[in-house]
Amino acid sequence: MVDQPAFKFIDLFAGIGGFHAVMKAFGGECVYAIEIDKAAAAVYDANWGLHGGESALGDITQDADDEQGVMNVPPHDVLCAGFPCQPFSKSGAQRGMDEARGTLFYNIASIIKAHHPKVVLLENVRNLIGPRHEHEWHVIIKTLRQEGYHVSYKPAIFSPHLLPEHLGGTPQVRERVFITATYAPYRVPREADGSIAEMETGPAPVADMARRFPREPDSDGLFDPGHPDHGWDLDKLLDDSHNIDGCTLTASERLWIDAWDEFKTMMYDRTGEHLKGFPYWADSWRDFPQVENLVRRNLPRPERDGATGHYLPLGDMPRKWMPSRVTRPRIDPDLPEWRKSHLRRNYDAFEAHWEDILAWAYRWGVYTDLFPASRRKLEWQAQDTKRLWDTIMHLRPSGIRAKRATYVPALVAITQTTIVGTRERRMSPRETARLQGLPDSFIFPNQRDAATYKQLGNGVAIGAVQHIFREHLLRDAQILANYAEDNVKSPNGLPYDPDGVGQRLAEAASTTPAQVQEFLQNHVPAALNGLADSEG
Repeated sequence: MVDQPAFKFIDLFAGIGGFHAVMKAFGGECVYAIEIDKAAAAVYDANWGLHGGESALGDITQDADDEQGVMNVPPHDVLCAGFPCQPFSKSGAQRGMDEARGTLFYNIASIIKAHHPKVVLLENVRNLIGPRHEHEWHVIIKTLRQEGYHVSYKPAIFSPHLLPEHLGGTPQVRERVFITATYAPYRVPREADGSIAEMETGPAPVADMARRFPREPDSDGLFDPGHPDHGWDLDKLLDDSHNIDGCTLTASERLWIDAWDEFKTMMYDRTGEHLKGFPYWADSWRDFPQVENLVRRNLPRPERDGATGHYLPLGDMPRKWMPSRVTRPRIDPDLPEWRKSHLRRNYDAFEAHWEDILAWAYRWGVYTDLFPASRRKLEWQAQDTKRLWDTIMHLRPSGIRAKRATYVPALVAITQTTIVGTRERRMSPRETARLQGLPDSFIFPNQRDAATYKQLGNGVAIGAVQHIFREHLLRDAQILANYAEDNVKSPNGLPYDPDGVGQRLAEAASTTPAQVQEFLQNHVPAALNGLADSEG
């Protein structure tokens, strides 16, 4: 006999199931999930399964639209959605459902209007609260309040790297906006005339980026994510192997890193200081007229070692290639200040060490077609790290960015998959899944790594979601537990919570991060155990 779930939830824009993992860990049962991407839905089905063997594959605009209503969406207690942000129309003072029409938030709002779940948990990129989306933010909060929800006008912003490991954190800077709301019509702020107070702050947001957490359970010391001794150690998440299929570096990539690694070491030997925190632009050194002429002579290319596929640096630079002096170029006063600042600092570095830098550029063929423009730039953000190969790197259109090997930036497309210098390879799909908090038992059956990276980059971080959900339940526990006592009614006038689910949600707040982690460690993919989600 299956125990009664604490609550029922739906999973909109479900991806591969990050929300599902958290809701199940808190005692919930998934009664509906929908994801339009075929590959992501297949991963969702393989890991979580749905009642009756149904698939998560579907289109929310078909299941919840203006014409057909929301008949395909069953009643539920918690609504989860990591929805895309789209521009809303602007229809003057109306602000509400009409302005969201035609967007994916409108489909979410239609479901909320039809079912009034007890808790709404929405996640979006941080740009949702930027100046370009101020109107969208206003409409979202206004719409929720019109439907009777106790919701903060101030966003909850959080990243999993702020949480230590024992609280479910992972070493990934992934700042996201969360909107958490509880059905409580009597708590909605109103103006003197009874209208909704659109911009009233309301309850405090359930999280912010300034909060710090105990370093260890029952510890007085606070966790500092970037501390060299007590912060994140990315190595703990990585496999030891230097050779993982699909993660190896090309000969060209190794050439670029080897070259800039030597540059970093050379500059430290000459100055006794680590590189400064500005982009080192090899192309800016070509502004010096003597270097411009040097480049026109087409410096030789490094040779390639046929046995290893690695490029070998040339020998020392012949004296005939070396100019006798360099002349500092003039900086265009009409350039933006940031660019003038970068140029000044690059010119200073080159003027002080031009002979060493030109010899280095010759050795590695920096001014040949082996180095595209984006690889002739190093963005050093690794402070006192000794070598480039000791950092984590991203090959960006703007250059090679190097950071200390503590935590990684938010996961993005495969073209910028993190390179782990100490492993001399890219981070693997499995390691990337760990950054999102997924257990090693989580499967990505029958798909290319590119699809896995994409799905992980589009997903939610489990540690952040469990923290946000738990903090929300703690904040609104009294509201949830007292629906009957407060005589809260459904829009149809009937008692809102006759089955006492609100009380069970309030009690679910006692679920600890350790219990969530234990649930994840015991995860068995639905495709392997043959059990539907409601039976697992």
